[in-house]
Amino acid sequence: MSDRIGWSFRGAVGASIPFLCALLGVIASNLPVSIFGALVPPPMFGLMAIYFWCLVRPDLMPPFAVFVIGVLQDLLGGGPAGVWTLSFVAAYAVVDRERDSFAGLAGIGAILGFAAAMLIAGASAYAIISIYYWRLPPVAPIVVEIAISVVFYIPVALILGVIHRRLVGPLRGDF
Repeated sequence: MSDRIGWSFRGAVGASIPFLCALLGVIASNLPVSIFGALVPPPMFGLMAIYFWCLVRPDLMPPFAVFVIGVLQDLLGGGPAGVWTLSFVAAYAVVDRERDSFAGLAGIGAILGFAAAMLIAGASAYAIISIYYWRLPPVAPIVVEIAISVVFYIPVALILGVIHRRLVGPLRGDF
């Protein structure tokens, strides 16, 4: 009996790791510290984790988790409510629907796959902001945010890959 409880606990911890990675990503994106002196927006670390786990372990990154991560991004980001929530859910929906295409990408293709997801999220955010304020905001900030996020996805994907292999992957049969 106690053996099953131990496996159950390990399984629950392993299953929560993707969600925790995304939450930590959102918090890291919204820390009041800037590497570039506030000249460029911070990368979307939360969306990076959503994209990665949606492809690698979609069972551990359900739509509700993406919604919660988006709500946290909106709360910490200080913008209009719902912008990043809807943007994250839109990007997740496309990636989830085309998972076979995205999951087969490797190397530069995987980076371009994330770029497509980030472009969907950025375009969604831009459209929502345009409707919210009833005018077209400047395009440059969202383009820079997309570019910065794509560049930062490379090391983040490597880190998430290590987390998957070391922490989540060995517990695969326990969930």
